[in-house]
Amino acid sequence: METAPVVMGGNVFGWTIDEKQSFELLDEFVGAGFNTVDTADVYSRWGEGNSGGESESIIGSWMKKRGIRKEVNVITKVGSDVGQGHKDITEKHIVKAVDDSLRRLQTDHIDLYLTHWDDDRTPVEETLGAYQKLIDAGKVRYIGASNLSPERLNASLEASKNDSLPRYEVFQPGYNLCDRKDFEKGVASICQSEGLGVITYFSLAKGFLTGKYRTEDDLGKSVRGQGVLAYYDQRGMKILEALDDISSTYKVSPAGVALAWLIHKETVNAPITSATKSKHMQAFIEVAELVLTPTDMEQLDAASAY
Repeated sequence: METAPVVMGGNVFGWTIDEKQSFELLDEFVGAGFNTVDTADVYSRWGEGNSGGESESIIGSWMKKRGIRKEVNVITKVGSDVGQGHKDITEKHIVKAVDDSLRRLQTDHIDLYLTHWDDDRTPVEETLGAYQKLIDAGKVRYIGASNLSPERLNASLEASKNDSLPRYEVFQPGYNLCDRKDFEKGVASICQSEGLGVITYFSLAKGFLTGKYRTEDDLGKSVRGQGVLAYYDQRGMKILEALDDISSTYKVSPAGVALAWLIHKETVNAPITSATKSKHMQAFIEVAELVLTPTDMEQLDAASAY
């Protein structure tokens, strides 16, 4: 599976933007040469009136109406609480959840299927064995994981080697200029040594790295605004100053620079980022063309040091 340098995040579909707006942004996304969309069975269960699966349903309807399933890589996930009351990566749950996702996505296969959350009860061998059945049935092409501890990721990779089970090929961590420590001190070395692809979520720190949230008064600009409150400290301001400096040099947006920093990291293959307006797509295009110098990277690393 090959992906363009930026992945479209589908968590906003059916939550902060409706189907019509989602279609328009997806059309613009593929029109700009991008090809991978990320979603999950739980998106966006937390939205008012939602029950989960809204994002998958919108993506499935879009692919069907546009007739472009073969041109799009679909990433979705399993393991969240979608009504069962707890995180769940048992075989019983996975084999049911995949069929529900396939139905909503209106497709016969998922390109990359991720363990979204660890339930810490299910043996890794059971989870991987379930994925083997899905791969054998042609329902899933590749598997990956998100939010696993280093211990559970290592255990999964060992089980793949020792028991001839399918292997996680991709890891999806929360990683950005503001949130560096958990990934860099956690699974980053495993991903590098084991050759796992890395696709980051929260790549713009819930919108903070776009620069639109400069003061606490700005939090009302979006329903997601309260999520960036934790970044309002001295370090957060230093990061925004560095982004402003570099973005003015290249005449691009701060978001474009923040995404470029990720792409220039040796451990990262592509960042996931969402868009709710056409103008947000500019950062996608910028990052595909922006080349940061070693000096730029040093400036951003220093500003975001933890």
